[in-house]
Amino acid sequence: MDELILDGHKLAWHKDRVAAWLRGERIAPITVDCALTRACNYKCAYCYGQLQANDGASLTREVIYNFLDDAAEIGVKAVSFVSDGESTCSPHLYDAILHGRARGLDMALGTNGYLLQDGRLEEILPALTYLRFNISAGQKERYTEIMGAPPDAFDKVCATIRKCVEIKKRLALPVTIGMQMVLLPQCADQIIPLAELGGELGADYFVIKHCSDDEAGTLKVDYDKYHQLEALLKQAEAQSRPGYLVKAKWSKIMSGGRRSYSKCFGPPFILQLSGSGLVAPCGMLFNSKYSKYHIGNIADTRFKDLWKSERYWEVMGLIASDKFDARTMCGTLCLQHKVNEFLWDLKERGGQLPAAPGGEPQHKNFI
Repeated sequence: MDELILDGHKLAWHKDRVAAWLRGERIAPITVDCALTRACNYKCAYCYGQLQANDGASLTREVIYNFLDDAAEIGVKAVSFVSDGESTCSPHLYDAILHGRARGLDMALGTNGYLLQDGRLEEILPALTYLRFNISAGQKERYTEIMGAPPDAFDKVCATIRKCVEIKKRLALPVTIGMQMVLLPQCADQIIPLAELGGELGADYFVIKHCSDDEAGTLKVDYDKYHQLEALLKQAEAQSRPGYLVKAKWSKIMSGGRRSYSKCFGPPFILQLSGSGLVAPCGMLFNSKYSKYHIGNIADTRFKDLWKSERYWEVMGLIASDKFDARTMCGTLCLQHKVNEFLWDLKERGGQLPAAPGGEPQHKNFI
């Protein structure tokens, strides 16, 4: 697990694309994060998806396959099914994973795991770079409460994680099986139970991340209270051992929800699509009220044509200009945050493109 970067980015291993961007070239994203539906079977207390409502379509198998074909054709390296919906709610999930991998894309899935079909795990695990279970409570009653899940969900999800670990070991698969907690300060009592649970289930890692909020503070995340949890988070990390990593995303958890940059440079490298098919720079801008930043929909226009369009590059230019301020005009601590910090230092502060460190990290193409 030493090569697993859970609090940072991996652009140092993609110098060619960074250099092309610095020269003003129109680059393909390295990673695309998307969902196959906006639907979800849970009602998590911390869900940002409720803030991302937008008009769109139900994604058919043809639309999904066309998107994956186009992504591979233009030079995308990895696709993660995460974003603003629970992709296990889509009947096309399993075929989509296999289709993307067959096209040469690194594929990943983030899921609550409740609807994941154990009978299809042997089919998809060999095609995945990582499978991450979003699980923010390590005790059954608190799980049901915090995640808005059915009463039987905790036991089912734990059984599915165990099954994934068993298949990985039996087939000697390179896939990473991870668990992720979205930490609300008022749910800190679940940090240690989850760290213990991850080790018991045999997961490769357990990561603790911040909760994002929108610019209006709709979810009422008190970022100052994260600082009171430092000792507890370190106690959780102390449960790490060979083959099992417990990691807090310190740089975001302790940031106070603030950004050091005003312009947004990250989306050309890591783009997000809504489960409605909407193509926008990032998940923070999915909501219909941000339509000035919306590029199009893959249900209406092929992804490769959207990427080639002037509209795509007009939007990318807008969020990278003085007309946009990431500190006040979008939500906190987005998916592109660490990439944005790096690119801001590189372009606005005269930083140098560093040499890639020795060796390669796991999941290199999920930047």
